[in-house]
Amino acid sequence: MKVKLGSVGKLHRRPESEPFFRLAKTAKQAMLVLSSMQPDADRRRKSRSKPDRVFRQSLESKISHSIAIARLFTMLLPVVTCGLQVGSVSAHVNTRAAYVHSLGSATAALPEAPLEGLSCSLTLNLVDATTLEPMPGLVRITAADGSVQTPAGLLSRGTGLPPSHASRDWSVVLGSATLSLPRARLTIEALSGLETEMTRRTVDVREKSSMNITLPLVRFHRAAKNGWRCGNTHLHLRSLTREQADQYLSSVSRADGLELVFVSYLSRADDDRTYISNTYTAHQLQRLSGDGVLFDFGEEHRHNFGSYGEGYGHVMFLNIKELIRPVSIGPGITGTGRDWPPMRRGIDQARHAGATVIWCHNTFGLEEVPNWIGGVLHAHNIFDGGNHGSYEDTFYRFMDIGLRVPFSTGTDWFIYDFSRVYVKVEEPLGVSPWLDGLEKGRTFITNGPLLEFSLGEHHPGDVVQLAAPGQLDISAQGVGRCDFQALEVVYNGRVVQSAPSRPVGGHFEAEINTPLRISAPGWVALRVKSKGTNELGAPLFGHTSAIYVEIAGKSSFKPAVARELIADMNEAMHTIREKATFANDKQAEEILNLYREGIASLGKRLKKQ
Repeated sequence: MKVKLGSVGKLHRRPESEPFFRLAKTAKQAMLVLSSMQPDADRRRKSRSKPDRVFRQSLESKISHSIAIARLFTMLLPVVTCGLQVGSVSAHVNTRAAYVHSLGSATAALPEAPLEGLSCSLTLNLVDATTLEPMPGLVRITAADGSVQTPAGLLSRGTGLPPSHASRDWSVVLGSATLSLPRARLTIEALSGLETEMTRRTVDVREKSSMNITLPLVRFHRAAKNGWRCGNTHLHLRSLTREQADQYLSSVSRADGLELVFVSYLSRADDDRTYISNTYTAHQLQRLSGDGVLFDFGEEHRHNFGSYGEGYGHVMFLNIKELIRPVSIGPGITGTGRDWPPMRRGIDQARHAGATVIWCHNTFGLEEVPNWIGGVLHAHNIFDGGNHGSYEDTFYRFMDIGLRVPFSTGTDWFIYDFSRVYVKVEEPLGVSPWLDGLEKGRTFITNGPLLEFSLGEHHPGDVVQLAAPGQLDISAQGVGRCDFQALEVVYNGRVVQSAPSRPVGGHFEAEINTPLRISAPGWVALRVKSKGTNELGAPLFGHTSAIYVEIAGKSSFKPAVARELIADMNEAMHTIREKATFANDKQAEEILNLYREGIASLGKRLKKQ
């Protein structure tokens, strides 16, 4: 088709005998048919000369035929108008608008709302974009008006969580599923774990009774290839049947890309009757393992003043063969007894049995400080049950006095977030080697960004021994599906290097490669700095465990931090005297002596400064 351009904005057309303009005329006629249907339908309803079934079939036939013609034209229109060029001059944008207007608002006549009473059987397949192998994942389906469709038969990712939780918008698909969806224009989003980009596709099923679509998921990272294996150290379930709990554990863990999940026992007066996670034994959890996920048994050992108030604290015992009793301590949570014994008794018993002991919930609990100073904890959880707390309170202050504190995390009640801890495992995944790596601090925690970090040849958990101040090369990388905004290298609590994230395809990356001057003993770690959230609505976080630096045999010790910790223990003793109930003075002294020992230990180190 030849086109002549006159002055800017004016298009001189060939006669309507040409195919393009005949198509425009046909589409216009199609829309006239659509507009004529309502009066026709009214006449039929009034006369009732034919059965309603015949009328409905006739109406659907007209709609289907007319929409097909109109859609064909609107698909061809962009191609044709893009070709209306001579040299560097293009047809004016108003020309296309004029054509659309001449059709009698054709696009407006295509109904965006679902066709009432009609559904489409849609088979959805999630596959690895490279291997084309099926992949478990999460899907979110939204209509043109923004409403989220929750197909019957799919497990809600937000099971057990409040109705307003963002995870309620997502459903679990274990590779393939056939869904009954309204006949509408739908947008389908899909992802798997933390290592794939999000795939998004809009489909129009208004004229379809069935459809089969495949969504390829693009991997941008494979942490396991570098020895990183992820797990959730803190999980309870409640108010589910055993069958529902089995399905939830196996399905959500696979869709989220979790490889090791500890399901833990928790005792609370009356309430624990609904704790379905308490019904699992270690053997039953091992039998549930499969499809790339290992399950193991744990216990939450705890004390509270009041039902949910702060008490001595909470710890996880992982890889235990039997429960350490009492599971819970004190009348606040058990409804009976005294605020005795101290948690230290249970911790010592668990360690003797070979358990890994992890402090829970950031700084929540009075025994946190004396137990870290006493050297009886293996790791520290942050953000397991919320996003309160800070790295400074939870980790930095202990590392600033020379302690080695492995970073860990979990989710507490249900898997409400992508929170997990990655552990470097040099051998095939198993519970014992994974926990061994956790205890050694070969970890990073995240709910989105995936991290790699080294100082020279050293990695998280290592100790660098220097004879004198010197220089080490930083190698740091971060990748993530959501924009984590920036990477930061932290040296003794101070940011010394940073780099912004940048989009790469459907994900984000950042890296830092630069020398670092080591002028004092201490620790160095990598973290992300982000104000963004992930797909489940949680604030993004990511932090490696530290690489520790000793110079001439000396580690970090900040006197001001030590004095703050001593003040915390004195305040804890005051709280215990006010709130705790004991059967006798001997019980009280056993509790208070833990704090006195911690204060004395730091006092000795302060005197050496």
